[in-house]
Amino acid sequence: MTEIEAESGGSHVREIDRIAAFTDGVIAIAITLLVLNIDVPHLGARQRSLLDNELYHLWRDFFAYGISFAVIGRYWLVHHRFFATLVRYDRRLVTLNLVFLAFLVLIPFVSDVIGLYGEVATAVIAYAIVLAATAAMNWLIISYGMRRGFVAPAKRREMESFAGIRGLLVVAVFMISIPIALISPLASQITWLLIFLVRPRLPALRQGAAD
Repeated sequence: MTEIEAESGGSHVREIDRIAAFTDGVIAIAITLLVLNIDVPHLGARQRSLLDNELYHLWRDFFAYGISFAVIGRYWLVHHRFFATLVRYDRRLVTLNLVFLAFLVLIPFVSDVIGLYGEVATAVIAYAIVLAATAAMNWLIISYGMRRGFVAPAKRREMESFAGIRGLLVVAVFMISIPIALISPLASQITWLLIFLVRPRLPALRQGAAD
């Protein structure tokens, strides 16, 4: 696999910037589509007193929106930091990034499915699979870049925790929620909150410890 040096010429640096900018654009669109999936209740003049009830019934939409926004937002932050550390890249890294985006743009779709059919196990499982796949690709991109030595030596320590076991937490949570969904779709969705409760308590593990 041919490596492209980012540090040997301004044109290669611009190529990395173009990849990052393209990814930023796709993520921005995906995160915007999340809120477009939430339909505003349309009530007649005599039904406006029912607005509270109508908004309550949208709780699944807002729950899926909140989880999806937080996860996509974190992917953007990590991706932005990772690409800022690159001194080299190759076509395989670019391909992995495209696969990552292919899963990420499905998140607004499965979020909408959760909003409409959140009580159905199939909808919950579909959401969990897409989020787990996106998280796995995010981890794989960073792990691959670290193994290939594409990250600037001074920045390796900063990225190590994202390429270790800690970086796979989101994958684990969504995968664990899949069998739970077969028993209780609601319990499965509650399981997703573990992402925010457990991750801050985990120690940052170095890449070497995770291998």
